[in-house]
Formats: sequence, C-alpha cells, structure tokens
Amino acid sequence: MENRPGSDIIKGWPEESREAAQLVIDTYGEPHEATESLLTWHEVGPWKRVLASRVFFEHQFPAPHFDSVESVIDYQVPVEQFTPLAAFDGSVIVERTAGEVSARCHDEQANFLALNLMHDMVTGAKSVEEARDYYAKEFADARRKQPTPYMEGLRFRPGTDTADPDRRVLSDEDLEQAVEEGKQKDRATA
Repeated sequence: MENRPGSDIIKGWPEESREAAQLVIDTYGEPHEATESLLTWHEVGPWKRVLASRVFFEHQFPAPHFDSVESVIDYQVPVEQFTPLAAFDGSVIVERTAGEVSARCHDEQANFLALNLMHDMVTGAKSVEEARDYYAKEFADARRKQPTPYMEGLRFRPGTDTADPDRRVLSDEDLEQAVEEGKQKDRATA
C-alpha cells in the first residue's frame, strides 16, 4: 500500500469521525503515522499521543455526540480511583501498566475538559458527581460562548515515570515447579 497523507485517507471515513480527524489535522498537521483506519500524532501539544480513528462511538454524556479522537498523557492513577473515574466518564481510559490516561471525545477541547476533571478527582478536589456536574456546565458554557477554563488546556503537568509494572507473585522456583508438573501430566496422559 502506498503512503497516503491523513487528509486523503479520511475522505473515505464516516462523517462522524472524518470531521473530528480533520480538526486534529488542522491543529497539528499531517499525522506521523497513518493507516486506513487510524491516524497517529506523537508528542504534539501537551500530548504524548493523539489518535484519530475511523471507528467512532456514540456517547450520551453530557449530551449526544460521537467519540473518535483520543488524547493520551503520562499519568499514574491510584488503583482505588479506577472505579470512580469509570463512573465519571466512560471515555476516560486508564492504562495502569503503561502509566497512561487518555480521553476520547470529538475534539481536543473536550479531552482537556475530561482530563482536567480526572485530575481533580484523583487529587480529591472533586467527587464523581461534582466532576460530572462541572463537565455538563462547561460543555453548555462552550455553546453559550461563556468562559471554559477546563477546555483551554491541561491545568496540571502530566507525569513522568508513571508506568506501573505491578509486582511479581510467582518466583522462578514456582514457575519451574509448574513446568515440571505440566511435564508429569503430559507423561501420565501419553
């Protein structure tokens, strides 16, 4: 397959994802990587990565729209915050092992809003309900042409060294014993 610019690739995408991808191209230029279904930018703006996908997801919170642009940052979320974040917004995605958090929405401004509220929740500044209420208020304020400070950029600095490889629970001896038990089972069934 020939290497085509993202702006050519998205011509065949559904309107719901094409429009959102075009907003990213308008902001950051042609993607660093492009396939027929995914455009990727690395280290643009405050983002570790931005992904614009042909696939889009219907999202009803706080009002009906389509999610297809994902903005990724390095950020370590305490495990006990995973459930509250999922309750806040299903389009906020926490990757514990990678040490990343992303927001997937229609545009960068909505992703700023979601991630700023994620940070407020992790730091204890807002509860799930307060974050959802504020999201709805600022979403409506954008349409009212009122100030939207949480949509203007990240209000915190993304982390560094945020990966969480978890902890080992099986020793080399445990693994060797399991392999040996497997061999014994093979011999017994042969």
